[in-house]
Amino acid sequence: MQSSSLLLDIQLLYNQFTKTEKKIADYVVENANEVLFMSITDLADACDVADASVHRFCRTVGVKGYQEFKMKLSLSLSPNEALEKGTGEGEEGADALPSMLDFVLETHISALRETRMLLDMEAVEKAIVMMENARHIYFFGIGDSLLTAQEARNKFLRIINKVSCIQDPHMQAMSASMASADDLIFIISYSGSTKDNVYVAEIARQSGAKIVGITRFLKSPLTNYMDVLLTCGANEGPLEGGSMSAKMSQLYIIDILFQEYYKRNLTVCRENNKKTSKAVVEKLY
Repeated sequence: MQSSSLLLDIQLLYNQFTKTEKKIADYVVENANEVLFMSITDLADACDVADASVHRFCRTVGVKGYQEFKMKLSLSLSPNEALEKGTGEGEEGADALPSMLDFVLETHISALRETRMLLDMEAVEKAIVMMENARHIYFFGIGDSLLTAQEARNKFLRIINKVSCIQDPHMQAMSASMASADDLIFIISYSGSTKDNVYVAEIARQSGAKIVGITRFLKSPLTNYMDVLLTCGANEGPLEGGSMSAKMSQLYIIDILFQEYYKRNLTVCRENNKKTSKAVVEKLY
């Protein structure tokens, strides 16, 4: 029997759960707000169970996967507990708009600051060296993260001619299968749990290509395949897919890589930048 509330369903089904499922259920009920921002691996570690146990728990409570589980969990919470908290919802009158403007500004600034704190300088250094040594650089993403991948391609194409962004997941997999140890693949994924991304990473690992991941979580199915992990800030709930804060934190990392690459390869990058700028100058009035 299913209700409109996932938390209520968990309570109704509790006596039918296995010992492991009860451990997960207890944690979810007691820490519902925190679980909204946890990866499947984070939740599994918190409950001291395997990722597969969390998958089975999701199926037991009537959802297809972990992302759907988090979405239904979010819908189970009251407005004050869920993702609308702090957005100024409920405010009326002249103060509503200024409050919202300030909230959005602080949210974006906080995401950028957190990304700066999370970035490992050794990882950035290693990623730059990989880019310099790579024969070809691919930027891959799915959904909203694809927009970041496209922006990365657009930015680096101004200074180097060995970058590309493939949009279709099937084409990404095919390209990964043809990659070699001389190639570098950036996989951008907020959750690190998107099946298409993980599948491409697995194929790229089999091909011997080097992989850099830009993701929110230190532990996720995707991070198992990373040579370098660049962690972005910004909490994104299940009802906030593609939030601007998450995208800005990803773009911040891309810009750091761009600026450092440009600085280290100044002569070549400056000359290429002149060429690409001249190529499109006639397009402007």
